Amino acid sequence: MSGRIELIALEGLPLVAPGDDLAVLIGEALARSSLALRDGDVLVLAQKIVSKAEGRRVALADVEPSEEARAFAVQVGKEPRLVELILRESARVVRARPNVLIVEHRLGLIMANAGIDQSNVEPGYALLLPENPDASAARLRARLAPEGMRFGVVINDSFGRPWRRGTTGVAIGAAGLPALVDRRGEADLFGRPLQVTMIALADEIAASASLLMGPAAEGIPAVLVRGLDWTAPGSPASTLIRPANEDLFR
Repeated sequence: MSGRIELIALEGLPLVAPGDDLAVLIGEALARSSLALRDGDVLVLAQKIVSKAEGRRVALADVEPSEEARAFAVQVGKEPRLVELILRESARVVRARPNVLIVEHRLGLIMANAGIDQSNVEPGYALLLPENPDASAARLRARLAPEGMRFGVVINDSFGRPWRRGTTGVAIGAAGLPALVDRRGEADLFGRPLQVTMIALADEIAASASLLMGPAAEGIPAVLVRGLDWTAPGSPASTLIRPANEDLFR
């Protein structure tokens, strides 16, 4: 890495609607800010604008809750239609208690409410995660990056963490950069080889961009991270998910 990393908010993006071409909107935002992409740039996008562009918004009035959803809704104190969407997007329920529904998303992510959100979404609607966030990141990168440029795209979502209060940005999609950097075998300052060190690079990038994005009415869903350097080959965000056989708490 260089000695300096910049975070640049791409301001002026309009409210994204289903079917909008995100690559065009981002290109226009870059032009308004007189920014040209450079080698080593990473574009971080809030999950919401990717989901909205991909038509992942669902009208709750169109959802018919199952008996299972109604039972969980009583247990956790959530709207049955919302719970039905959560269950549809999930492989299993991990924990359920008043106001808490932790699930394993079909993508393998362990998260609250299957990542389904109603904040900054029109009343009466809920927003699902992208169908395949890594593929979404790859498509955007292919549209935006000149051939041969080291350029990454990260799709960022806010996660809570076990045993920690508060949320932080996490990469649910990535393309063009190594989401996970394996540094095992490298020497530390005293020549000892690293035994277990693997760096969640995409998560660290997502968390840094969250400082500008904000969770409420900030209206900054895209951040350009400049000054990074990497040599490892690209890998998707799915490589960050710990396999079940390595999970000591499952």
